[in-house]
Amino acid sequence: MKKLSEKEIIELMNKKKIRSEDVEIFKLGNEQCAVCVDTLVESTDIPKCSKLSDISRKSVVSSLSDFASKGIIPKFCIISLTLPKTISKKQVQELSKGFSKVCKEFKIQLLGGDTNQGNEISIHVVLFGNVKNFIRRNDAKVKDVICTTGPFGYTASALEIIMKKRKSVQSFSTKSKNLFFKPKPRLKFGQESVNYITSSMDSSDGLSSCLNELSNQSKKKFLITKIPTNDDVIEFAEKNKISLNRLVFDGGEEFELVFTVTPKNLKKIHTLAKMNKISIFEIGHVSKGNGVFFDDGNDSFIIKDKGWQHFR
Repeated sequence: MKKLSEKEIIELMNKKKIRSEDVEIFKLGNEQCAVCVDTLVESTDIPKCSKLSDISRKSVVSSLSDFASKGIIPKFCIISLTLPKTISKKQVQELSKGFSKVCKEFKIQLLGGDTNQGNEISIHVVLFGNVKNFIRRNDAKVKDVICTTGPFGYTASALEIIMKKRKSVQSFSTKSKNLFFKPKPRLKFGQESVNYITSSMDSSDGLSSCLNELSNQSKKKFLITKIPTNDDVIEFAEKNKISLNRLVFDGGEEFELVFTVTPKNLKKIHTLAKMNKISIFEIGHVSKGNGVFFDDGNDSFIIKDKGWQHFR
């Protein structure tokens, strides 16, 4: 029997063929509200060396990053926990510490949740927020500039160092692990740039997945002309004989924003990024057609969706 992919399962469940945004918008009285849900499972999402406080913080950051890509202000959250019966008081306190820290950091009120017993740690976070404006995935325009809010390749490098014991200098190892275990959602930048961005998505499933999803929904061709990374990632890839493209395009867990912007609004985006101490990488442009392609004058290839998918 053929195994179903994550996308196939979603399509089977999505009877009304609603466009995927990872965030749902609804009205509550006169207020326009948003909700999203994310799940983190110990065996598939958590390296064994992880601190429990980092895990619980990251479970909330996953939803916050979805809100960031839409320009939404988070307000409340509900958290459901599945825990093994062997879990200790100290471990529960560590989980609680992470939840408290992230809620304080981003001014979210934790309303409550549910607790269940299971074979491993599983965290389900439901996030609610207020919507003033909303950036969709399907509004990229011809001649738009394709951008990211930061460099890619560090989190995939961190997993190579942790899981496969790859060699690296200490400073690169520390930097990569910090970005993996303590991601920073681009929440304030997303909220401030909501009126200037034409389409947007968070990159937690990988840059190649983002680019293909935005291209498919906008029904436009995305031409990438620059790899959004830094010299230390290139050096790490070369030293360990790892494909740089795989680290950058297919890694995931960056929680950066991938977005399109009209040329006339590009200066405003750079100004907002500077105010938020964020680096903007201009990596390509939108044109008529379909698909995602790379061409920097020296190398060219199709960028296929090889980011993270469950059941793959």
